[in-house]
Amino acid sequence: MASFNVSPENKYELIIIGGGSAAFAAAIKANDQEIKTLIVNGGLPVGGTCVNVGCVPSKFLIRAGEAVHKASYSSFRGVMPQQPKVDFKEIIRQKKELVADMQQRKYIDILKELPYVKIIEGFAAFVGERTIEVDGEQYGALKVIIATGATTYIPPIEGLDAVPSLTNETLFDMEEQPESMIILGAGYIGLEIAQAYSRLGTRVIILQRSENILSKEAEDLTSELRRYMEEDGIQFLTGSTINRIWQEGDSIKVAYERAGATPTIEASHLLVATGTKANTEELALDKVGVTVDERGHVLVDAYLQTSNPDVFAVGDVTSLPAFVYTAAYEGGLALQNAFYQPKQEVNFNGLSWVVFTDPQVAGVGMDEREAELRGIPYQVTVLPLTEVPRSIAALDTRGFIKLIRNPETNLLLGARILAPEGSELSVEVGLAIRYNIPVHDLIATFHPYLTLSEGIKLAALSFTMDVSKLSCCAA
Repeated sequence: MASFNVSPENKYELIIIGGGSAAFAAAIKANDQEIKTLIVNGGLPVGGTCVNVGCVPSKFLIRAGEAVHKASYSSFRGVMPQQPKVDFKEIIRQKKELVADMQQRKYIDILKELPYVKIIEGFAAFVGERTIEVDGEQYGALKVIIATGATTYIPPIEGLDAVPSLTNETLFDMEEQPESMIILGAGYIGLEIAQAYSRLGTRVIILQRSENILSKEAEDLTSELRRYMEEDGIQFLTGSTINRIWQEGDSIKVAYERAGATPTIEASHLLVATGTKANTEELALDKVGVTVDERGHVLVDAYLQTSNPDVFAVGDVTSLPAFVYTAAYEGGLALQNAFYQPKQEVNFNGLSWVVFTDPQVAGVGMDEREAELRGIPYQVTVLPLTEVPRSIAALDTRGFIKLIRNPETNLLLGARILAPEGSELSVEVGLAIRYNIPVHDLIATFHPYLTLSEGIKLAALSFTMDVSKLSCCAA
């Protein structure tokens, strides 16, 4: 054990700052290797963003909203829908029970099975090389992994700091349903929350600075998703610049500029979903020479190592893809690279991602815009769900499957999918990209008839033929 200016009982081989999925992945692997480890968790309860205020509660509420929508709408002439009664308070209480159960089973109970791992609550700050301080007590370790995550970025808008506003960290615990809600931002968090709450009965308005929702994605995808969400009653005010926010009585008012006009909108609640900033302000990273970007994200190399060779960073605290499954992957990889040779580089080839709206958005690899920017030969095919038997039989043909391939190699470069449960198609495409499976092998793979996955085969076929002229199951 290295020599630190700390008490013997506070000497560890590894300190992990943070208590979310990335931290636990590193801790579990450290325990397997009998590495004496300390987890320091501050801020959110153990489990971090995903289980407490992110993935789990948001997807629960999305499904609750879908249940209301499906009960009140039917494409089948023989099925008579009825508007269901919504007990919003009970929905939130059940959400809290689910979160508590997941936190207990997937985090707290797991800690009991890790004899080489200790956890303490508090906020850590570096006080020297490989030494941190928590509530006046100092701890030292050979290596440190930063996994403190990120929180909502609050933009510098006049009046915003003077009105009551919500983020995903506060919204999901409100047992009183918002009558109306203005959402700042049309990224994946804003869109998922907007649709869930709209379907549960809240009037929703989204203000977005760019002209398109999901501004990093192509317009063919974003415009069609927007149309479907507008059918749910959500109002979009894209291309808007917010001038001022203030409160009058029980209402929050927002003055903005759009297309040369300067109107004002109001709602009972305001949600800020304008991106994230890393939780690094209180870590005193300058004392150990760790470099961050303008939003505080820790800069790491391909091995997840920071500018200090003894400090690694993983998950949302970095600028790497911000998903719970990539964070967990990074946690395990950082542990490996911190203590063992040879080091392994991060590999996100074939990474898939999802926006859990209805229809869902799923992406893998690059789209045609990125292929062109990188000078890669590409061919695009777009298969509307009107050609997918599963979608036809379900009377729900919203969306499409877009595949991008390199015609010189017949290998997929990427995909963009807009479809009900379209997320379930992304892994097949990801595997094809990661393991260089050519398009003709995708076509030759058996896809059960009347599954949505058959749409991948049909889309692959559509590179070279008109699938509308094929009989059922034909290849």
